[in-house]
Amino acid sequence: MKKLSIFVSLFMLLAIFTASTASACTNYLVTRGASADGSNMITYAADSHVLYGELYFRPAADWAEGTMIDVYEWDTGKYLGQIPQVAHTYSVVGNMNEFQLAIGETTWGGVEQLGSQEGALIDYGSLIYLALQRSKNAREAIKVMTELVETYGYYSSGESFSISDKNEIWILELIGKGNGEKGAVWAARMIPDGYVSGHANHARITTFPLEGKTSISSDKIDKIFDTDITTVYAKDVISFAKEKALYPKEGKNKDFSFSDSYGPVDFGGARYCEMRVWTFFNRVNADMAEHFDYAKGNIKLDKKGYATNRMPLWIKPDHKVKLSEVKDAMRDHLEGTELDMAKDMGAGPFGNPYRWRPLTWEVDGVTYCNERATATQQTGFSFVAQSRNWLPDAVGGINWFGVDDAASTVYFPMYCSATRVPETFAVGNGKLMDFTNKSAFWVFNQVSNFAYTRYSEIHPEIRAKQIALEAKYEKFTAIIDMAAEGMIKADKAAAIEFLTDFSCNQGDNLTNEWRNFYGYLFAKFMDGNIKTKDGNNQNPTMKQPGYSEKWKKAVANDTGDQLKVKGPSH
Repeated sequence: MKKLSIFVSLFMLLAIFTASTASACTNYLVTRGASADGSNMITYAADSHVLYGELYFRPAADWAEGTMIDVYEWDTGKYLGQIPQVAHTYSVVGNMNEFQLAIGETTWGGVEQLGSQEGALIDYGSLIYLALQRSKNAREAIKVMTELVETYGYYSSGESFSISDKNEIWILELIGKGNGEKGAVWAARMIPDGYVSGHANHARITTFPLEGKTSISSDKIDKIFDTDITTVYAKDVISFAKEKALYPKEGKNKDFSFSDSYGPVDFGGARYCEMRVWTFFNRVNADMAEHFDYAKGNIKLDKKGYATNRMPLWIKPDHKVKLSEVKDAMRDHLEGTELDMAKDMGAGPFGNPYRWRPLTWEVDGVTYCNERATATQQTGFSFVAQSRNWLPDAVGGINWFGVDDAASTVYFPMYCSATRVPETFAVGNGKLMDFTNKSAFWVFNQVSNFAYTRYSEIHPEIRAKQIALEAKYEKFTAIIDMAAEGMIKADKAAAIEFLTDFSCNQGDNLTNEWRNFYGYLFAKFMDGNIKTKDGNNQNPTMKQPGYSEKWKKAVANDTGDQLKVKGPSH
């Protein structure tokens, strides 16, 4: 019993580290059997207060034997070293390559002792973009990614990756082995067709089938291309956990949980992270109420320190999920729940569903938290990657891309075969501390940050324009698909240039339209008024709506007689 007690205590300490690192990025995964149009879709919100939102582009290229590639940490730009380049790399637009392969991620940190690895060359960002340049499908990407960290070491902490192609979607979860060892331990699972999944800064793979007809360990990694295989894991993922006292030495292998060992869930892991997965699941399945208590942070543990009330890794939606639904899932602020961020006093007088950091705060020695919703102010960029197996690769992959807060962005279509990106979204057009009105990131931030000042009045206008533009883009792409598919048969290069022109024009036109939209909003809502043009008259009509009744009562209660208007005394 004493050994067991020490083991559970260790888990609780490890959970504290997990919560402190869980703050950024959200991924939702929709398999083609679960989607309304038969496409595979994954989402990614790259959430960081210091990330500049831009659309990366890496052209396909051939490389001479002996070429080396410099590796820089994606988060900081720190130089990590060099690794050999492959003979040919594929074209990549954002997080999607020319073969409709897309990769997203969320960081979960995990066990502190495994959080760094001296001499490692591959961070999680480099892992994504190297895999996209070197892989044609999800299975190949998993092989490339795991072999890269095994060969060159893993520089980052615990990470979940969404990996989709035109036929399958996988989740890969990986954490380094810490100092003194090279590489990582990991597990990967294919999401069953017809199901949806998600992850948001917390490891979600728990138990998994061990070697058999559908599962292999990494020493048989070449068998990953067998379509019967739906689970792959590092050969030492369990033995390493036992060695590091993260799983009891006497524990049965079949009962081993990756997440509960390497990234145990605590209040923060559930409330700030799993809650975002719950909101997506709740949108597509009406039976998710039973998991709300867990998502709020009420964790039940067994004697091993494992959580017993976890949400499933994947669920079956009760309807076919539309592209527009997936986009809107990225815009969630816990609406429709008791935690709706627009409803409590923290929302201010205008129902602002945002809370400035830090995430936790204290009053009289008691710690409180702000909610961490899917839509958040610190998003650099986000996307919905859509892969469609009934179309040629050049046409089938669309990276629906947006910058800044997903709730106020517009996702425009970027075809995966494009050979350049819109100038207003291009790398080098502005920086985080270098404002330019020619950059989509800054233009969208102007609109969203203005809306935060009077959200209940301004955001409905943003929402209406967002809906109209995204509906237009979906209609446009249906036509572009048909035209480009026909063109490819006659002249593939011309078809790709056609798709590139279309994508770039939509992106740059969107930025121009949003720039003008900011001017319209600013003129209408400045100085706390709401003004509307009145025909040809010089002066507009004007309303001064003031504050909500709830807010006025709160101010009156707080100030007592201080602001009370008094009549003459007698």
